[in-house]
Amino acid sequence: MKLRLFLLCVISLALAGGAGWYIINQSFDDSGTSTADAAQTAPPPAVQTVNGETVVLVSPEAQRASHIEVAPLSTVTSQSTIGVDASVLDLQPLFDLRNRLASARADVDTFTAQAASSRAQYDRSRALFADDRNISQKSLQDAQSAMQADAAKLQSAQATLGGLGGTMRQQFGNVLANAAAAPASMLFHRLQSGQAVVLRVTLPARFGATPPERIAVDTGGGHAVPAQKLSASPLADPAVQGSPWLYIADAALPANLRTSARVPTSSEAVSGLLIPEQAVVWYGGQTWAYVRTAPERFTRRYVNASNEGEHGFMVTSGFRAGDQIVTQGAQLLLSEELKPQGIATACKDPPECDD
Repeated sequence: MKLRLFLLCVISLALAGGAGWYIINQSFDDSGTSTADAAQTAPPPAVQTVNGETVVLVSPEAQRASHIEVAPLSTVTSQSTIGVDASVLDLQPLFDLRNRLASARADVDTFTAQAASSRAQYDRSRALFADDRNISQKSLQDAQSAMQADAAKLQSAQATLGGLGGTMRQQFGNVLANAAAAPASMLFHRLQSGQAVVLRVTLPARFGATPPERIAVDTGGGHAVPAQKLSASPLADPAVQGSPWLYIADAALPANLRTSARVPTSSEAVSGLLIPEQAVVWYGGQTWAYVRTAPERFTRRYVNASNEGEHGFMVTSGFRAGDQIVTQGAQLLLSEELKPQGIATACKDPPECDD
């Protein structure tokens, strides 16, 4: 009897041990399977570091939902330029001076004729007086006084005329002064009819006495018009340091408008890649652009801002022709790159995350 009980106990313990071992093994198998499945289904991190570069991962679906657009870079040829300050001159004082100049010229013509007439009269009176005093000495003196008065009037009119010419040159330079003084000047007609404007452009001192003949003036809204050099400006802008020059542009711009101009720094054309203005983002006080290096990978690269042009930034390093540059959605990629990683957010849909 005791032997039977002992055998039953041993069998029971063996069965219990086997069952326990099976349960433990099954638990470990299930746990390993769940971990592997979780590892396979877990999405990759949104930001990675690949070959020393920070890469933002965005799926094609998210790119479409976020309206991220790219365009290939191509090689362009242009002149190297810099931006300078420019202001539109108020030409009403020039127009007023021209009217005064015309009046002064009429006075000079009038007094020239009067002086010639009075001198002829004096010469006749002096001849008559010398010929046995055929006229009185008082008549001779009256003729002499009239001649001297007319000569003084002519001299005063000539001084006024010269002073007006000097004033125009002092305020507007030789080219504009000569155009205002000419009886029929096409240049002055363009200015007076509003077909063109004159700008004072302050150039860096390194240009010296040889500024570029043509520059591009910003008219607002991303548009620019060419401007032709007139002459050195006799007046400087007290708010801007540099060498002032006058340029004329065929545009309708309000007087005293402050704008900017693009000035070529060299006559030689240079080749490079044009980064569109809308592709550039600012971060850390510098300019950057994103390049799509793979269907789901975007990398931020530095853009040298020293060669900014009318439509973007000309670069010669850091990019290659054919690179897929992000032209829309760059700011969204920057926000994703700078977002703290590993922090869950309530926003799941990229377009809603823009709000």
